[in-house]
Amino acid sequence: MPSTRPDRWWIRPLILVGVLGIGVAVAVSVGVPPVEDVRTWVDGVGWLGPLLFAALYAVLALTPAPATVLSIAAGVLFGLAGGLAVVMAGALLSAVGAFGLSRGLGRRAVERVDNDRLRRLDALLRRRGLLAVIGVRLVPLLPFNALNYLCGLTAVRTRDYVAGTAVGILPGATAFVAIGAFGTEPGSLPFLLAVGGLVALSVAGLVVARRRRAEPAT
Repeated sequence: MPSTRPDRWWIRPLILVGVLGIGVAVAVSVGVPPVEDVRTWVDGVGWLGPLLFAALYAVLALTPAPATVLSIAAGVLFGLAGGLAVVMAGALLSAVGAFGLSRGLGRRAVERVDNDRLRRLDALLRRRGLLAVIGVRLVPLLPFNALNYLCGLTAVRTRDYVAGTAVGILPGATAFVAIGAFGTEPGSLPFLLAVGGLVALSVAGLVVARRRRAEPAT
């Protein structure tokens, strides 16, 4: 006997919108703590500092808080090597968390949309999701936080998303952390290389993304 229960598919997307709204409210009301305040807090907890900063990064990156500022702050606090390790850990935790929320609460609503262009895009991302994710992640100017949620709404496979995110954000994260680590010497070679690297990554990422978009979804 067929079920007579109503299909309340809209409940999960509504919850997702509510979660995003809370994130926006938190980002607006709290914002990113000043670096000196974070430094005092990190110094006060000793060896737990990097772990707690990574956790703070993961939580704040679930909101519209600028991830680039957090990456630069990590370089200021922990140097290049330590800051990069902290940023990669926090960024991946946040990326997986946001992707899971979006996939679990919003993907079903996207699948209900009857649109040929959207279906072709889904098919392309299902087949070539790894390259697509790397391409968009390589562009430092694209919002890290928003991409996490948007990817969850698509058909990209979880393994491709995680691997593509890890590979794609590494160059940009390295550059932003280096800017923080060597920011007191803006004329130094490491600082100039970091800034130049960000420009090169932006151009390269845009070229890759354009090529992926231009390929037919067959």
